[in-house]
Amino acid sequence: MSDRPELTAVVGDVLSTLDHVLESHDVALRVDEIGTLVSVGSSTVHVQGLPGTQSQELIEFADGRLGMAFNLDPGQVGVVLLDSNQGLYAGMEAYRTGRVADIPVGEALLGRVIDALGRPLDGRELLGTADRLPIERDAPAIMDRAPVTMPLQTGIKVIDALFPIGRGQRELIVGDRQTGKTAIALDTIINQRDKDVICIYCAIGQRNASVAKVISDLQEHGAMDYTIVVLATGQDAPGLQYNAPYAATSIGEYFMEQGRDVLIIYDDLTHHARAYRELSLLLRRPPGREAFPGDIFYIHSRLLERATHLHPDLGGGSMTALPIVETEAQNISAYIPTNLISITDGQIYLSPTLFQRGVLPAVDIGRSVSRVGGKAQLPAFRAVAGDLRLSYTQFEELEAFARFGTQLDKETRQTIERGRRVRETLKQTQYAPLSAADQIAVLLAVTEGALDILPPDRIAEAERAIRAAAARKQPDLYERIHKRKPLSEADREALLGTIEEAIAPLAEDEHGDA
Repeated sequence: MSDRPELTAVVGDVLSTLDHVLESHDVALRVDEIGTLVSVGSSTVHVQGLPGTQSQELIEFADGRLGMAFNLDPGQVGVVLLDSNQGLYAGMEAYRTGRVADIPVGEALLGRVIDALGRPLDGRELLGTADRLPIERDAPAIMDRAPVTMPLQTGIKVIDALFPIGRGQRELIVGDRQTGKTAIALDTIINQRDKDVICIYCAIGQRNASVAKVISDLQEHGAMDYTIVVLATGQDAPGLQYNAPYAATSIGEYFMEQGRDVLIIYDDLTHHARAYRELSLLLRRPPGREAFPGDIFYIHSRLLERATHLHPDLGGGSMTALPIVETEAQNISAYIPTNLISITDGQIYLSPTLFQRGVLPAVDIGRSVSRVGGKAQLPAFRAVAGDLRLSYTQFEELEAFARFGTQLDKETRQTIERGRRVRETLKQTQYAPLSAADQIAVLLAVTEGALDILPPDRIAEAERAIRAAAARKQPDLYERIHKRKPLSEADREALLGTIEEAIAPLAEDEHGDA
């Protein structure tokens, strides 16, 4: 070119003119990348010929099925399948879609059951929403967050009184199989009726029958009106199971950024970790402890960090996360449970021993903790149940000691008898969440000793009488409690008077029988 300056000038003029024409007509040059499958596995494939692929980009195969770019290796791309591998073969063409994995969001999702790609699973029409968000998003910055100050009532006495949860908190539900973990999550969802809280239930790796029962129960109790179910069952591809919690979180973030309050349940992250381990091993990522890859902690921390309470300048919305993790033989020191305990703001531990003894919900008070919710707990709760956890733990130790037949002094016997009535009071049937005021009335009765005159087997009957009488005779007090007003001494006396009046007939029956 240096010895032909006139040619260089002409080429420059042509290129300049071409750029001007393209800009003025808003024309973009596009070169399609067409790849080829070189190997097909049960859950993953490898593709050559897509050098421009970005991480987590959706890859479309020639038959219309989708995968997600997971490994960006030199010369080929490791793709996680989001559908069955049936019909895929080496040599099939694959195409870049140019977009990362995303999910539809918006009000149209309320009451719907969808998969991790937003495809409906409830037999109804496709989702009519134009808004979409990537399933992977950065967690809000520290300066964009606000303190947790508002309670999220579960309607479960033992949790709201002893391990309160605040809006924007992350509270882990941990326990062995069949100890009632999902039951607590469902009761919490049902209790959000008329509280303007959007609920998202994300099922990961569950059996189809189990998920169908959950959806049926939510419908029966009128909770699907404000609930979204994101579903990836054990029969679905591991790629969908891996994506499901991130997709559900993006749906929740849409509402949170609108200034709404969101509750999200991950049921459960044990299956999520196993799905990620399967994908990682198939894609030849180096295994570590228990064959989990080294970044297993990171996949859960970046998920749960997205649950928060936003600063009022950003709308003040919140997303409360209740992840569920399954233990084996009560081993909470296993790899995945310890990871999640260190990420979350507390844990509710469910004991199989308590479950077998019929103490439901089977919450182990000694092993459970909430590190944030106390700041958001209703003042009336703190006044009534402030030292209940310590006294109950002492009762459990004394009860275990008393089994040896040791002679006990009067005060110790009274402590044990009071503790047994507290235990009966904290029992609660499923699908029967209580309002905060109802819980406070019952807890005040047992902590003040009003129920000591009744045998433990009549506590449930007395509780029903107390709730009915207090709601009927103390409506103003109930309203003040729900408005976060403290419980004054006059309020306590008035409520105790109503309690004693409500249980008087039961006490008379008991003494008459005696």
